Amino acid sequence: MTLHYKKEDIIAAYERVRQRIHKTPVLTSALINEMAETKLYFKCENLQKAGSFKIRGATNAILQLSEDEKKKGVVTHSSGNFAQALALAARDLFVPAYIVMPDNAPRVKVDAVKAYGAEIRFCKNTQAERVRAMEEWQQETGATFLHPYDNPHVILGQSSCAYELLNQVSELDNIVSPVGGGGLISGTALTTSFFSPNTNVFAAEPKGADDAWHSFNYGKIFPSENPQTIADGLLTSLGEYTFPVIRKLVSDIYTVTDEEIIEAMKIVWTRMKIIIEPSSATTLAVILKHKAQFRDQKTALIISGGNVDLNRLPF
Repeated sequence: MTLHYKKEDIIAAYERVRQRIHKTPVLTSALINEMAETKLYFKCENLQKAGSFKIRGATNAILQLSEDEKKKGVVTHSSGNFAQALALAARDLFVPAYIVMPDNAPRVKVDAVKAYGAEIRFCKNTQAERVRAMEEWQQETGATFLHPYDNPHVILGQSSCAYELLNQVSELDNIVSPVGGGGLISGTALTTSFFSPNTNVFAAEPKGADDAWHSFNYGKIFPSENPQTIADGLLTSLGEYTFPVIRKLVSDIYTVTDEEIIEAMKIVWTRMKIIIEPSSATTLAVILKHKAQFRDQKTALIISGGNVDLNRLPF
């Protein structure tokens, strides 16, 4: 699959979306550098529109639709961040949006999707029910299905995050990104392979949802079955478009426990004074767990989002 992507595709996607998203800052913390015994650069997608990197992929995918497709709208199934991103991107581009969400989705994310003007239908929280409800709605509306991550246009949209990062910080030794379905890490690995080939890309994953780790190490997609983690943005399985990119271009996948995620999340909240969600904290948790590997290097951590339900904080 990676052979289908070109350097020009990444540049074109960035140019397509950059006027419609925030160029998020890269922050540093001398105290956290001291704790980690290395130089860390936090790419703050928690400060992105809709609170996560996913607005990038949603915007790029919608902009690739024909005018007729835009009139009929877009439909997806998502537990939160992509739902919010697609709802906002669709609103800004005057495209109807239909979102299927599981009935246990975080309240803060449901409220945001409603606030952005999308229509919502709820379903039981199983992959089969999500797909069934989405396909039923798609037949009713004629809307185009946009997969939350396993879509080349979505992946290219997500690649704009690393493209920005590499223009903000030079000569990085490593980039660490969370991995759930793989849209962000795929886009990151693609961008890095073209524009900074000496930079290693690592994925961070919760131990309680380590399907990507198994898939990466055993060479086939292991579905995410009954994941148990506070990192609610990383519960999905890798897809047919994301997995080949990850297998070819990602250096390794590291897993961290919920306790390690919570500790990293607390450090960022208290030391950097920014709100990040548990999924984002996996990256710092990996660094703190594997200090020897990253010691005295320049490592960027992608803070993927900041959409936290304050009524369900883990600390």
